[in-house]
Amino acid sequence: MTVTVYIPGDSGALALGADDVAQALADEATKRGAEIAIVRNGSRGLYWLEPMVEVATDAGRIAYGPVAAGDVASLFDAHFLSGGDHALSLGDPGEIPFLKNQTRLTFARCGIVDPLSLEDYEAHGGLTGLRKAVAMTASDIVQTVTDSGLRGRGGAGFPTGIKWKTVLDAAGPQKYIVCNADEGDSGTFADRMIMEGDPFVLIEGMAIAGLATAATKGYIYLRSEYPDAIRVMNSAIGIAREKGVLGVSVLGSGKAFDIEVRVGAGAYVCGEETSLLNSLEGKRGVVRAKPPLPAHEGFMARPTVVNNVISLASVPVILDKGAEYYRDFGMGRSRGTIPIQIAGNVKHGGLYETAFGLTLGEIVDEIGGGTATGRPVKAVQVGGPLGAYFPRDLFDTPFDYEAFAGKDGLIGHAGITVFDETADMMKQARFAFEFCAIESCGKCTPCRIGAVRGAETVEKIMQGIEPEKNIALVEDLCNTMKFGSLCALGGFTPYPVMSALTHFPDDFRKNPFLQAAE
Repeated sequence: MTVTVYIPGDSGALALGADDVAQALADEATKRGAEIAIVRNGSRGLYWLEPMVEVATDAGRIAYGPVAAGDVASLFDAHFLSGGDHALSLGDPGEIPFLKNQTRLTFARCGIVDPLSLEDYEAHGGLTGLRKAVAMTASDIVQTVTDSGLRGRGGAGFPTGIKWKTVLDAAGPQKYIVCNADEGDSGTFADRMIMEGDPFVLIEGMAIAGLATAATKGYIYLRSEYPDAIRVMNSAIGIAREKGVLGVSVLGSGKAFDIEVRVGAGAYVCGEETSLLNSLEGKRGVVRAKPPLPAHEGFMARPTVVNNVISLASVPVILDKGAEYYRDFGMGRSRGTIPIQIAGNVKHGGLYETAFGLTLGEIVDEIGGGTATGRPVKAVQVGGPLGAYFPRDLFDTPFDYEAFAGKDGLIGHAGITVFDETADMMKQARFAFEFCAIESCGKCTPCRIGAVRGAETVEKIMQGIEPEKNIALVEDLCNTMKFGSLCALGGFTPYPVMSALTHFPDDFRKNPFLQAAE
């Protein structure tokens, strides 16, 4: 009897040796005359346990991890193909607390299905939302998404349904759906996990968006740093065309929609929608002035929906289960679930999908398990390199767009990076300015010049040169950048700088001569 063994082909698992493990398993099976079928699934997002090998047994899947190539022979000795006990045994992966306590809607199939098997996707509920959508009017699809409360998961939190309705109502001979897969924030990997582990859910979400807005063409703008995601997405799109999910008649509806992958050249600013559109058109990736909005004049000056991967991948479950089902999760105006990406100096780094509302402290201390070093947590940066640093005093803040905004923070793409007590927040403030200076498109003066002057000024503070005067100058620069920049790159850089100054003032008033002596 052939036994199915699952080994992630996800980039995170590959970086930890998953290919070597897969090869070792295949070689050992041949050596022992065991019949196995290896499926390269996506990761479930428990990266401290990767590579995690799962075996399909009569009692369900049994997991082992983290597995190294050198562990493979002992796994066979322990009869792992039938769920035998081993030092790396994890049991039923669904019962691991990190997974068991999640609410997986968008990531329901990630790590479970074969990413390039449309049959496997359908067997786990895939295409149900699209089949319902082809029988609905465009306005009814838009209303369903509006009623669900779905907001942009890329960072801005703008209501998805309103954006779709604007494009639906806009006049134009051609409309587009553009998926922003330029996941550039440090410590974020949710988009990549979906594209590598469940690509058909993104394809389905984009097709539904096309039906909802009368768009017939979609583009996935994918970062060049994600070669595995590029490969998987291109393969999945080809399969979807072959099976009639994409093409001149989506699922036989008579309505056309097709998708292409376009690869960016590595500019962080192209995560901003208008810079992305310029890049997609073959132009330099610089920010466009608004208006006009992309919904009116976007790609090739035509009405365009620009949504993040997770926003689009969340649509199929909304069409499948209904707006009320999705809206019942969350709090306040933050409805549904959010894939929180836990990274940095943390014991249990990975992806945790849950309804909005958990406190930051619960996420860091209980789910993340505190720091990997065992030292106390000093700060948590939420929202990528442009996010604010939250001290422990703010760990009672619920994960909610408005709650974070009320504390001068932002959820962004829901990446959180943990720092222990050894972190120097003055150096982190300088890094924020340096990052902005390097990644600025150069179009507006507050961002282009302000970031450079900010880095220079923090450097003076670090050298003990008129610290109070230069701290005041940093604050003034931040105010100018926040309100004068054309896009969020310059406008959000003040968040990490000012939060570091506000919550960790002692780090900016150190004696540089004492530091040098130490």
